[in-house]
Amino acid sequence: MPKPSAEDPRLTRVTEIALALPDVTRQIYGSHAQFLVRKKTFSYFLDDHHGDGIVAVTGKVLPGDNKALVEAQPDRFYLPAYVASRGWVALRLDVGKIDWDEVRELLLGSYTLLAPKRLADRVKAEA
Repeated sequence: MPKPSAEDPRLTRVTEIALALPDVTRQIYGSHAQFLVRKKTFSYFLDDHHGDGIVAVTGKVLPGDNKALVEAQPDRFYLPAYVASRGWVALRLDVGKIDWDEVRELLLGSYTLLAPKRLADRVKAEA
């Protein structure tokens, strides 16, 4: 019987960062993962989404920041399908050395924008 394939270490690390936040759950869909606070999605881990060959983590940012990040660093950031128009950005995890502090900052920022106010305020106070 074949052994199940090991989880992508980038997904494992993103999961550790996300699950350290209050009331977060993870759902796996093939090679992708969805991170929710209560029932609201605040991040996706995407691996070859629609065959694009990219591994990335996504999150919501302040209005206009997604386009500014992509314009400033198009080799690292892109506008993800379906959610870019709602202020989301994707950070590539498949080019160069991963800055895990930057990944944490994206997840934390997205969490505080989408979490219920009490949870968001609690996380902001601890940061």
